[in-house]
Formats: sequence, structure tokens, C-alpha cells
Amino acid sequence: MAATDALQAETTDVLSRLVQFDTVNPPGAERACQEWLKGYLEEAGLEVELAGADPERPNLVARLPAEDGTGGPALGYLSHVDTVLADPEDWSRDPWSGEVADGFVWGRGAQDMKSQTAAEAVAVTTLARAGWRPAHGELKLISVVDEETGGAAGAQWLTENRPDLARCDWMLNEGAGTVMPFGDRRLYGVCVAEKGTFRFVVRARGTAGHASVPGLADNALVKLVPILARLAEQRPAYDVAPEPRALLEALGVDPDDPARAVEALHGIDPRLATLVEPTLGVTMAPTIIGASKKINVIPARAELRVDCRVPPGMEGEQAMKRIREVVGEDTDGIEVEFLEQVVGNRSPIDSPLMDAIRDWIDDRDPGAEVVPAVLPAFTDSRWFRAAFPDCIAYGFYPQRELSLYESWPLVHGADERIAVRDLGFAADCYASVARELLG
Repeated sequence: MAATDALQAETTDVLSRLVQFDTVNPPGAERACQEWLKGYLEEAGLEVELAGADPERPNLVARLPAEDGTGGPALGYLSHVDTVLADPEDWSRDPWSGEVADGFVWGRGAQDMKSQTAAEAVAVTTLARAGWRPAHGELKLISVVDEETGGAAGAQWLTENRPDLARCDWMLNEGAGTVMPFGDRRLYGVCVAEKGTFRFVVRARGTAGHASVPGLADNALVKLVPILARLAEQRPAYDVAPEPRALLEALGVDPDDPARAVEALHGIDPRLATLVEPTLGVTMAPTIIGASKKINVIPARAELRVDCRVPPGMEGEQAMKRIREVVGEDTDGIEVEFLEQVVGNRSPIDSPLMDAIRDWIDDRDPGAEVVPAVLPAFTDSRWFRAAFPDCIAYGFYPQRELSLYESWPLVHGADERIAVRDLGFAADCYASVARELLG
């Protein structure tokens, strides 16, 4: 208990300090934050290097290798220190204060994801100060920039330009880990896969005319209305990938009948059902529509942009098939075109890393369960999986004081905060996993 209390106190201090660095992206300007973290890690005896395309936006990699220099697996702890914007007028506390109050650390990045940076850093430095070194391989802490705008200057740059620094065999990143109550069960998700992004545009064509005489024109905008209605009311057939299939099985519902499975989940906990259903197939969310630039001109062209996410592994042909089930075929001046095609990524469900997580949960929260999860969006894990195909990357940051349903609305929201007790909980996890995997 004393050791966990010490981890909690130090992680709270580190997170409070990290929040005070304004790293809103854009522009990012993460250097001061990374320099502070570098000094903190070096003081504990870690080897630290800053590297990046922009001197003001360096990525950080800290290494704790085996003393005898023998080869072996590398375990990486990944996080990003850039954040989204915060409007102080919407907050009850200063979003850049890192204030500790009411059992929480408050501020932008407290959930997404400077808390994980802090917990990983404290775990690694605590091990180093105690004289622990891997029996084989090495432990890495990787703190990147630019995740919030896609990672071009961060994880993508690091994996493509400095694979010597980035290479990992096992990795823990963001994406899951907050406890999910389900009836009388407590579930901790481990993100093993991320959906792909296949955004598309629906274009309509007609003929322009004066808006005072609509009958003399062919209004392209109104052609999009039925499609918009279908996107709101319909969904394509399910495509249950292996990862959500494993989750449905763990939840005790039939993955071969996903519609009935979702109905059963709604009967037990609608909150979990709402989060699980998008992982079972293609989702389409219309987000932008545009046509005439003048109110008195009937538009000859109009377009509707749709954010489309697809199961991991699905490619363009199958994605378009599902899109057509809702949008329909190209007719009467309507056409559909992909704007982006990013295939979803995954790691094996079964691995020594999963075993280490499960062992830790069994010990620290007896009776709780570890289940695989799919993230409907994406994280920097995609860059590591692409660069190092054998890398097993999971999203796991354990929290139990606030449930997933309480913490999720705080991400990118006002009054973002995290329970200080969960900071020690997470730091203990990362120290324990490192000892189990690296000896």
C-alpha cells in the first residue's frame, strides 16, 4: 500500500506539471514540455533522446536497457503530449492550472492523455531508481507530438525516420482500460484493434437557375435530401470482425446474430450497447453539406461529406458495397467517391502482453474481467503496427474510480479531470507489466 501511495503522489505531481504546459495543437509547441520530461527521466538514470522534423516539436524516447546489453524484446510505453483547445469560459477551473482538488487533477490533457504520460514516466523512473534493469531486452518510454492532428510530425515521423528509436515488440498506448460496469460485472477493455477510415463524398448535379422560378432549374441540393434521410435512418449489414466477435462472446451474447446481440446488450446496459454497436460493422455519419454560395441561385452542384468508419481489415471494395446499401447506386446525377481510404489495424488478441495485463487485473481487482475491445476511431498505434508488423500494440490505461461512461464525456470536453487514485493505479500497472515481461 505504501508503494502505491508513493506512486500516486508522484504521478499526481508529474501530471499537474505536464498540464501546465500549453501544448494545444495546432500549433503544438511541445518542446518545453518534452524538455521538462527529458530532465525528469534523465535524473532517474534513463537514456533520453529528442528527435523530430521541427526543433520546436521534438519526440522523446527514453530507454532502460538490460545491464549486460543482451538482446531481447523491447516493451514500449507510448503517449502524446499535445492536446486539443480548451476555452476557459466553459470551465469551472483554469484548464492550464493542473489543480488538485476534490480528489482529481484538473486540466486539459488530464484524460487525453498526459495522465498516461505521467503514469508511464513515474513507473519507469521508479523502477530505474530502485536499481531494476531488464533481465533481457529493454524498456522504452515514447512521448510523441502531433497526435491530435494526425501524427505526421509525431508517431508517423518517428516510425518512418527513426525506426531505431521507435521499434518495439510490445507496446501500450491509449484506447481502452477504463472500467465498464455491465450488470454486476466489472470489465476492463484492452484495445486490440482500430477501425479504418473511409470518408466519402456524395455529389449531386443539376442545372442552375434563378431561385425565384424554381421550375426552370434542376436543384442539385434537393437530390441529396433522400440520401441524407437514408443515412440517418438506415445502416448496412453487419460485418463482425474477430475482435468484436470475441467481445460479444465474453459478454455472453451471440456474435452470429449481431442484431439480437445488440438488443440483448441494450436490455442489460444501453450505455455499453451504444459503444459496442459501432464496432460491429460500417458506420456512416454525414457531417458537411454544401451547395450554392448565393441564396438566390439554385445550385447546379451540391455535395455531402460523410465520415465512414469500417471494421479492421476491411478494404475499399467491401466498404463501397456497404455504402451502396444505404446511399444507393449512381443515378440521376448522383455519384459517390472516396476522399480517404485508411484500412483499420489490429494486433493478436492472445499474447504475453495480454497475459501480463490479465495477471495484474486479477491481482489488483479480483473478480474483474479483461475483455478485448475495438476502438471506433484510431490512435498512434496504427503507425507502429504499420512500421513494425510484428509489434503487438494494445490500448490500455486502467481507471476504476470513474467508469467509462463518466470519463468518456470529459475527453476533449470542459472540466476534464482524472481521479488521483487512478494515477497510482495506472503507474502500478506499468511497473508491474514491465517486471513481468522483461524479468
